[in-house]
Amino acid sequence: GILSLAEVDKGMRDIFQIDEIFNCKPVMLRAFNAVKGAHQGIAPPGNLGERSRALQVDPAEYVEVCEFRLLLAYLYGYFELWEIFELIDTNNDRRISFEEFRNTGVPLLKKLGVKVTSPEASFREIDADGAGMILFKEFSDWALKIHLNDSIGHDGD
Repeated sequence: GILSLAEVDKGMRDIFQIDEIFNCKPVMLRAFNAVKGAHQGIAPPGNLGERSRALQVDPAEYVEVCEFRLLLAYLYGYFELWEIFELIDTNNDRRISFEEFRNTGVPLLKKLGVKVTSPEASFREIDADGAGMILFKEFSDWALKIHLNDSIGHDGD
């Protein structure tokens, strides 16, 4: 009745056979962490609370059956954001430098309807830890905050 991150990872590879997501651990991790425990406070069907206590696991650290559909939706949404992140990350090091953001990211974001008036200020805003590089976690947090997913065409474009 519960899934660990390792089981979600294995499921993407073996059951769903979605190599794009299986090979994209940041997407899986962000979706899993966003969903796990979403159902806390409500007794799930099958008395998972009692079973989890017997197994000595915290259901807030797993995805419950009732959260599975939400997990699939989050995987889809984060994967869309990952595709944008990858387009901006031109050297494929899974980090976006200021140069990549300015040269590739700003024009792409403009096409998606995001107005970037100051690349420097926007970069600093997205780079939450101030390390000088934008990681996927930072990018996806920012993208969700500005509702970038609403700008993405869901027809394959």
